[in-house]
Amino acid sequence: MRKFVLSAVFCFVGLSATRTDASVRLHGLFSDGMVLQQGTKVPVWGTAAPGEKITVKFQGQNVSGIAAKTGSWIVNLKDLKPGGPFEMEVTGGYTITLKDVLVGEVWVCSGQSNMEWPLSATYKSKEAIQKANYPKIRLFKAPKTPQPKPIDDFVAASQWTECNPSTVPNFSAVGYYFGRDLQEARIVPVGLIQSAWGGTAAERWTPTEIFQQDGLKGLKGSDLYNGMIAPLLPFAIKGVIWYQGESNANKAWQYRKLFPAMIKSWRDQWKQGDFPFLFVQLAPWDVPKTATWPELREAQLYTAQTVKNTAQAVITDFGDPKDIHPQHKEPVGARLALAARALAYGEKITFSGPDYEGKKIDGNKVVLSFKHVDKGLTVGGKDKELKGFTIAGADNEFHPAQAKIVGETVVVWSDKVAAPKEVRFGWANHPIVNLFNAAGLPASPFRTDSLPAITDPSIAKKESKRGLKAGNP
Repeated sequence: MRKFVLSAVFCFVGLSATRTDASVRLHGLFSDGMVLQQGTKVPVWGTAAPGEKITVKFQGQNVSGIAAKTGSWIVNLKDLKPGGPFEMEVTGGYTITLKDVLVGEVWVCSGQSNMEWPLSATYKSKEAIQKANYPKIRLFKAPKTPQPKPIDDFVAASQWTECNPSTVPNFSAVGYYFGRDLQEARIVPVGLIQSAWGGTAAERWTPTEIFQQDGLKGLKGSDLYNGMIAPLLPFAIKGVIWYQGESNANKAWQYRKLFPAMIKSWRDQWKQGDFPFLFVQLAPWDVPKTATWPELREAQLYTAQTVKNTAQAVITDFGDPKDIHPQHKEPVGARLALAARALAYGEKITFSGPDYEGKKIDGNKVVLSFKHVDKGLTVGGKDKELKGFTIAGADNEFHPAQAKIVGETVVVWSDKVAAPKEVRFGWANHPIVNLFNAAGLPASPFRTDSLPAITDPSIAKKESKRGLKAGNP
C-alpha cells in the first residue's frame, strides 16, 4: 500500500511538472525590443497546455485562442499603428509581458556571404559604426540551423536588439544600410531579420517540394529553408531583400527557373500575397576559370522582368576584381531601399538604372532603347565615352564597339562589323561599364542575342559537339 501511494504521488508530481512546462510560451521571434508589422494581420503564436486559453493584449486589442491538442496556439492582431515603445501581455497559466515593442516595417535579409557580411568588415566601417545610433531600428539574427525537415521554432536562442554601435558591428552591412535609409525615409520603426549564410546555393533556401518541377528535378534543397526560413513563418513582414547567386553561377541557366520558383515558394508559405522581393545583382569579380557570371546576372535580370513585385539593385560600379566580397556595402543597401520605397510604399522615385528595352538596325549601327532612363542617359564617372559594349554580325563574333548617347537611346557600332545584328553590354565577369541614368543609377548588363548559354546543359552540349562557342562573349 505504501509503495502504491508513493507511486501515485510521483505520478501526480510528474504530470504537474509536465503541465507547468507546457504552460504558455511564445515563439522565439517574440521578445522584448521586437518590431511588429504595421497595417496588416499580425499573427502571435507559441505553445501552451492543450486546451489552455491564451489572451494577447496589445494596442488596445484583446484577442484570445485555445491551445490545440498538440499545445500550439495562434491569435491575430489587426492593423497595428506605427510607433512605440509599447507593452504586450500574453496570458495563459501565467502572464508574459514583453516591453519596448515597436510597430513599423519588418524586412527579412537573406542570402549568402554578401548579405551576411558584417558591417565591421566593410569600407569605412569604424565611422559607420560610430554613427549607428538608431533606437527605432531593431536587429534579429536567425541562428544558423540546417534541418532535414521544416521546424516550427529556432533551436537556439536569439533576440531583438536595438541598433547602436555595440550591436551593429556583426550585423549584415547591407541589411543595416537598407534599414537605415528606409527608416529615415519612412519615419517609422524598422525591424531587420537576418537569415543568411555564406557560400550557400539558392536551392538550400527552397522548400523540397519545388524540386518536383521540370528543370529542377535532382536538386537537393531546402535544409536552410527548413531551419532558418520555416521558423519565421508566419511572422508578419513587409518584404525580403536578397543577396545571393555566386554559388549558383555555374548553373545560371537553371537559376532562371530556380530563383523565381524559390520566390514563389516563400510567398506561398508566408500567405501574405506577392510581398516585395528585392535582390542584388552579382557584383563584378574576376572569377577564376569560368565565364558564367554574365549568365547569372541575366537570370537575375530575367527574374526582375518577369516576376511580379520584384526589383534588382545593379552594382556594376562597386565591384572589386580581386574580391568576391566588395567592401562598399552602403550603396547596395541604398539602392535596395530605393526599390523598397518605390515598390513597397508607392513613392514616385527612380529606383532602377536603364534597362534594355529594344533594338533597331540602322545601316552599320544598332540603336538601343531603354526603360528607366529617368531624365536622360549619362556617361558615369570621369569618362567621356561609353564603355562595355560589344557588337556582332551574322557570324556571332563579338568585337569591342564604340557607343554614344543620342537622346534616350544608345547608338553602337564597330569598324569591324559592317552589317551588325546583335549587341552586348557588360557581358563579362568583371565588366567595365559606365552607362547610367540621370538619377545616378547604372544600367544592367544585357545582351540582345539569344545564342546558346554556356550553362544550358542541353544546348551547350550540342553546340560543343558542333565546335561552336556557346554564349561567345
